[in-house]
Amino acid sequence: MTDSAKKGFYFNQDDCIGCKACQIACKDKNDFEVGTMFRHVTSYMQGTYPDVLMYHYSATCNHCEKPACVAVCPNSAMYIDDEDGTVQHDDTNCIGCGYCVQACPYGVPQVIDSLSRKCDACKPLRAAGEQPACVAACPLRALDFGSFDELAAAHPDAVNKIAILPDPETSPCTLVEAKAAALEEGYQEVIL
Repeated sequence: MTDSAKKGFYFNQDDCIGCKACQIACKDKNDFEVGTMFRHVTSYMQGTYPDVLMYHYSATCNHCEKPACVAVCPNSAMYIDDEDGTVQHDDTNCIGCGYCVQACPYGVPQVIDSLSRKCDACKPLRAAGEQPACVAACPLRALDFGSFDELAAAHPDAVNKIAILPDPETSPCTLVEAKAAALEEGYQEVIL
């Protein structure tokens, strides 16, 4: 795999209205039961009244360059795809130990029906020439997916660390066009 082949997500907080269309599209595409999701949209506020700012964050697997989930998987069920650099999961190798769940600093993998599961960046849809379901569903085009190098070049101000996220030791391949409030500590989750 060449560096330009490495795929990743881009998320623009200025454009996101927190509608959760991406979350619903992912849930629908994967036909999940109630309570199971691979993409989560969470809202936060930062500041104190009357100077309160709000922002949303649409999170899923960051398809890291140094994924903790892959590093701890005893059976190579979690692996980096040779073609596009995304982090994938092989159900036939999974023993359901949950090590990946414990290792991921972003809380992405989850055990469902005795197997670990996570976002595969809609690999079957992409193989058919489509975008991931979450990207296609966003009405304001706040999400994008593609060559990580090209996304970084197109969005030079985007970052991979905002206040709500852990330090990017795993080299996450998600870029965030962050609102200023998202870079500040002292945030609170908001239920809308």
